[in-house]
Amino acid sequence: MSALPYVPDLESIDPSLDLVAEIGRLRSARRAVILAHYYQEPEIQDLADFVGDSLQLSQAAATTDAEVIVFCGVHFMAETAKILSPSKIVVIPDMDAGCSLSDRCPPEAFGAWLQQYPGHEVVSYINCSAGVKALSTVICTSSNAVRVVESLPKEAPIVFAPDRHLGKWVMTQTGRDMVLWPGFCIVHEQFTAKRVAALKAQHPDAKLIVHPECDATVSRMADFVGSTAAMLTFVIERPERKFIVGTEAGILHQMHKARPEAQLIPIPADSGCNCSLCPYMKLNSLEKIYLCLRDLEPAIHLDENIRRQALKPLERMLSLG
Repeated sequence: MSALPYVPDLESIDPSLDLVAEIGRLRSARRAVILAHYYQEPEIQDLADFVGDSLQLSQAAATTDAEVIVFCGVHFMAETAKILSPSKIVVIPDMDAGCSLSDRCPPEAFGAWLQQYPGHEVVSYINCSAGVKALSTVICTSSNAVRVVESLPKEAPIVFAPDRHLGKWVMTQTGRDMVLWPGFCIVHEQFTAKRVAALKAQHPDAKLIVHPECDATVSRMADFVGSTAAMLTFVIERPERKFIVGTEAGILHQMHKARPEAQLIPIPADSGCNCSLCPYMKLNSLEKIYLCLRDLEPAIHLDENIRRQALKPLERMLSLG
């Protein structure tokens, strides 16, 4: 009989507890490192040891002598940390913090789909499960996807998964034809050319920067297309003082800290809200960070065969520099 899944018991927390101080105490006692993705709430970013994109965070944690990794992000990110640091305890504040992109590409369905494409190199975006990574030739990130695809033999047919928009953007940059798994991110999918055009008309002096997970109709309008980290660097380094930002609004916190004088305009979602927030990223909270440090749950556990198979395409990517 399998154990029941861990559920954070928020009612067990003393309401008078200083959560930030207690997290700090437990971090030291557990010899833990806290990682926060750019899309986390500002209060979580501010208490983290490292803030960044998903692979960058997993690599940073692997270089530390920490015994526990607290990954404030989503499930596939914590899995990647476990793949790279199998001897460390990896916990995530909320196991329900999934990813619309990763969840739309289950390993079983992906494996069956791949049978239609024998002989294809399989390039998988890091925003996928360990099971999908294990079925891949090589992994890529949004910052190195072009370089990864260009590293493959020109005559090799390629499958790209799971983000169709990133795949299409890579195709335009490389001239390579690829078979695309039809996945997408629910946040970036909501940015439309109509709304972007309206913003550009209202702010003609603003630079438009977008993530390559956006639809091609949006990325073609942009002054810069790049990963979340690259978008942050663009804002830091450019002399302009106004930017229209096409990605999850959590990155605005780091942009504001780096350029407090700049005006940052998030592209509104087409659903009608005034900002675009990932509902999965926002499941994490200070209360849940405290609990996962206290209980060392919910923890990430991977089948060792899957972990080893998933590590190979990650190492192939890392070998490219």
